[in-house]
Amino acid sequence: MTMNLQSELLGAVKQAAEYIQSRITAAGAALPEWGLILGSGLGELADQVEEGVQIAYGDIPGFPVSTVEGHAGQLVIGRLEGRPVAVMQGRFHYYEGYSMRQVVLPVYVLRRLGVRVLVITNAAGGMNRSFQPGDLMLIEDHLNMTGDNPLIGRNDADLGVRFPDMSTAYDPEYRSLARTLAGRIQGEDGEALRLVAGVYCGISGPAYMTPAELTMLAELGGDAVGMSTVPEVIAARHAGLRVLGISCITDMAIGEELEPLTHEQVVAVANRTKPKFTQLIRLFVQEAAV
Repeated sequence: MTMNLQSELLGAVKQAAEYIQSRITAAGAALPEWGLILGSGLGELADQVEEGVQIAYGDIPGFPVSTVEGHAGQLVIGRLEGRPVAVMQGRFHYYEGYSMRQVVLPVYVLRRLGVRVLVITNAAGGMNRSFQPGDLMLIEDHLNMTGDNPLIGRNDADLGVRFPDMSTAYDPEYRSLARTLAGRIQGEDGEALRLVAGVYCGISGPAYMTPAELTMLAELGGDAVGMSTVPEVIAARHAGLRVLGISCITDMAIGEELEPLTHEQVVAVANRTKPKFTQLIRLFVQEAAV
């Protein structure tokens, strides 16, 4: 059974991509070159897509359905800053009970549609003491602490190479550009965008971490922690996509100072950060090379 898993994934990718392409063709829209995955509280950027074709996840063959508050659960295809984009307004998580292959299925579907650049965002807890809620963190690297990997099983060469390189999983050129663009951004309050940088720790969730676990991750070199992104980035690099990753720091997750946290608090901070976040993503899409 294990030997057939990757081939089953390829079949699901083809079926989903064919359906989405038929919807794009019917609407007279362009096939996307850019993919955006929007995390908790950040999905409203999809509402700014022009000439948008909206496709509910439930309508796409083989697609899971997002069950998390703050995730609209639809794919929006159109133009942003004149570039052809496909925007995932909500994502799938391992903790929802989906397999790793289901979690990353959309990444391979986007690649099959023509996407070459993937911008991945999330809400995360800050473990670096110099961070503060409302910061945006440029992801420089990650630690996979989920206990799983979406590439386990037979590899299908139509999806990617058997052993993908992860030495520059988060594109250095894109990170440099994001730093430059962040310097141009000010909020309505006149304050400049705080763009920090660090290592993202991906955990399985859904429970928030204990103080001892957070202390361990910080000692291992983690700067922020969250329940997404890492599987998607692994799949994106497997598929040959260039990746920019950005975390919205919604709370401080420092083991010795940990306070109770709710998902509603996370979404509230993400909503406050949204205007500056949106400016940064739009500038990046406008100026980055594919």
